[in-house]
Amino acid sequence: MPPVEVQIGVRPENRPTVPPVRSRASWHVRANAVVLAWLALTIAAALAQGELPAPRWLVVHVFLLGAISTAILIWSEHFATVLLRARTPDPRGSVARLGALNAGTVAVLYGVAVGPWPVAAAGAALAVGAVTWHAAVLVGIVRRALPGRFGHVVGWYVAAAGALVAGGVLGGLLAAQPGGGALHERAQAAHAQLNLLGWVGLTVLGTLFTLWPTVLRTRISELTRRWSRAALWLSVAGLAVTVAGLLPGLRWVAVAGLVTYAVAVAVALAPPVETLRRRRPHTAASWTLAAGVVWFEVALVAEVVVVATRPVVRVAAGLEPLLPLILAGFAGQVLIGSLTHLLPAVLGGGPPRFKRNAALIERGWAYRLAATNLGVPLLALPVPVPLRLLGWALVLAPAAAFVALAVTALTRTVSAGTGPAGTGAAGTGAAGTGSAGTAAVGTGPAASGAGVGPPGGGRRSRVSPAHVGVVIGCLLTALAVVGAMSGGSGPARTRVAPGAEQTVEVTLRGMRVQPGVIEAEPGTVLTLKVVNADAQRHDLRLSTGERTPELAPGESAVLKLAPLAGAVDGWCTLAGHRAAGMTMRIVPTTAAAARPVQSSPPGGDHGHTQGARLDPAAPMPSGWKPFEAAVEPAPSGAEHHVEIRVKETDLDVAPGVRQRMWTFNGTLPGPVLRGRVGDLFVVTFVNDGAMGHGIDFHAGALAPDEPMRTIDPGERLTYRFRAAHAGAWLYHCSTMPMSQHIANGMYGAVIIDPPGLPPVDREYVLVQGELYLGTPDARAVAVNEGRPDGWMFNGAVAGYKHAPLTAKAGERARIWVVTAGPGTGTAFHVVGAPFDTVYKEGAYLLREGDPGGAQVLDLAPAQGGFAELVFPETGHYPFVDHHMRRAETGASGIFEVSAP
Repeated sequence: MPPVEVQIGVRPENRPTVPPVRSRASWHVRANAVVLAWLALTIAAALAQGELPAPRWLVVHVFLLGAISTAILIWSEHFATVLLRARTPDPRGSVARLGALNAGTVAVLYGVAVGPWPVAAAGAALAVGAVTWHAAVLVGIVRRALPGRFGHVVGWYVAAAGALVAGGVLGGLLAAQPGGGALHERAQAAHAQLNLLGWVGLTVLGTLFTLWPTVLRTRISELTRRWSRAALWLSVAGLAVTVAGLLPGLRWVAVAGLVTYAVAVAVALAPPVETLRRRRPHTAASWTLAAGVVWFEVALVAEVVVVATRPVVRVAAGLEPLLPLILAGFAGQVLIGSLTHLLPAVLGGGPPRFKRNAALIERGWAYRLAATNLGVPLLALPVPVPLRLLGWALVLAPAAAFVALAVTALTRTVSAGTGPAGTGAAGTGAAGTGSAGTAAVGTGPAASGAGVGPPGGGRRSRVSPAHVGVVIGCLLTALAVVGAMSGGSGPARTRVAPGAEQTVEVTLRGMRVQPGVIEAEPGTVLTLKVVNADAQRHDLRLSTGERTPELAPGESAVLKLAPLAGAVDGWCTLAGHRAAGMTMRIVPTTAAAARPVQSSPPGGDHGHTQGARLDPAAPMPSGWKPFEAAVEPAPSGAEHHVEIRVKETDLDVAPGVRQRMWTFNGTLPGPVLRGRVGDLFVVTFVNDGAMGHGIDFHAGALAPDEPMRTIDPGERLTYRFRAAHAGAWLYHCSTMPMSQHIANGMYGAVIIDPPGLPPVDREYVLVQGELYLGTPDARAVAVNEGRPDGWMFNGAVAGYKHAPLTAKAGERARIWVVTAGPGTGTAFHVVGAPFDTVYKEGAYLLREGDPGGAQVLDLAPAQGGFAELVFPETGHYPFVDHHMRRAETGASGIFEVSAP
């Protein structure tokens, strides 16, 4: 028996406006065609990774800002209107908002990928304005509507819009200031959380309260209203606390915010889970939505772990491996699952066409669902390249299939003409329930005449600003692909006619920019396709202001220059890379031979003199503590597990000088490792720094390809080596240029006892290194030219003069010495106490009982050994590098010997 509609006490001004049925389907054909176009562009951008400028960023934003945001704008307005049985908003406003969002998206994509940055900032402002207008419309719908059961859902949409506004403002600021730095990294992390957890997450959670039971064709849980409001307040508070923790770098505040948000998600999912007791997933839409929600929960737990276990400055990098979970696993599947259910219902045409469209869109859904959820972990986990390519195929092929099927359904609808939309949805809801949940998407009997269709006029499909924006976006993306792929590896000297355009491929490899010199006629418009063909990250900055982002191995970017009017210098901005030779120059042909390419920054850096700013005799600051030079005997056991973390640490390296150093475990030198011949060392190496680093243990014998590779921030590796030979060994950062990384503090010592090593009263370890002062660029130049400002034992200039090492008269002391360099060794000497035992590079040169003695343990850079002596009486025994200029600029200390 068909359900009977009864309307009681509805005043004419509050009666839902039912637009002409034909325009509803027409509107959805046009609006959802925009979503499908962005999905297609996302697939194209993903397939073109490595050829597009800023590929990872581009794929993320084409999908989230293009496809997802457009869908949110369309459907949240539609759901709000239907749930509240409110008057349909002005269709012209809906079209304008959609057009503004899409135009802003195109501007953001173009401005960041190609430039200039004001285009991206203006695009972000336009998108923010469109979403703000959208939120205002939603608030107006709530105020005009009669009280109802589902007003709480609109609150989720308004909160989501607020998150997008905040995230968009941050995004615009990031586009305007594209440099690096700690604040930039923290702002990027906050931007990501606002957009992913706020704009996307809040919208999805709010929609599930009504969409989920509708998809399952069952009644909405009675718990929904109360739990929805509680979850909304919790989620908004959690997101606000997360951002408030990320921006100033308060890690545990951010963790508390994420945990609160996770609790809110659990509360919000309670009604959908309760619904599962009545009906299990049984359709393409229900299984796809369920899979998306599960990936959202997995990604959220992983985010809590990432933020809790690494510095906030590296949170953005740490979240990158989670992008496949969030994009393909969560957002992609929620979008596809929702459209799978909604499109057949809103395209109209009566039950026959509804069934045909539904069968078409669901074709092969089980295989597509399985492939997608097999591919997501292959993209998220550190698997070999072939498996990662398989992951891309498993994710992109089902997405492409869905786009093709949905486009076919839309095309059939346009070709056949649109029939009565209300009848097209009949029978797809829970028969006879008449629930508002079924009405929410226009799929149940109660939907008929309830304003199911979105806004639209009486006319048929027409071109709107949204369509124009998408067409422009498609053309620009296609042009970017063509432009990126057209650059060949041109010769070092390129000559073209004035005013002509020329594309030149610039390769970053082996601490060099190739070609190093590009010659062109004045007025030439050059486009540089910059490709990172190295094993570590690089970028390229030009003196005219253009710059690429940091490029991971295999990534590329495009720089388009203004007409050439004068010489343009270029260099890699990563610390030490410019000084190591990563420079280039673009010169007009008339000035090609004017001067060579600079390998160091211009200005006053060359006037930097050794020791000019050091006073070793001045006091060290209050609270300073020296590195613990006393070393314990080798620990028992044949296997030693150690964790070494890269940390950028501010250290007192000389009297009155505090400087940011790159360290292992926050100390200079790094931790001392000790063992015996045959022992196995298992080192967990974690990069908590701001750039790529590696590690190299000289005490091990193994191929360096894997254990010594450079790992990006947030990554880790396990380095195993067996100590086959005795000696005092150096370990250091293995990332090029090694001189820069060592000079910035990335070194330490490994002691492997010679068999039969006798015990002594005291043992010390001294690692000698060079000190470079000033700005990072100034230090890089000085390292490259071999001009240290001073020398140090264990990380401080004359540190053991201010905090002498202690011993007692008559005691035998063993002093292990390792030279880190990077460019100089040592002539280690103790004043007043000759050595009676000397061990250097794995062999004894002198033993106790021999008639001779030694005055110096001489070591070249990266060598090690030890010397033994007996302090004859009480007093102060200076120890120095007997290369006296080094001793006078810091390579000195004191043994303070007291009575026994």
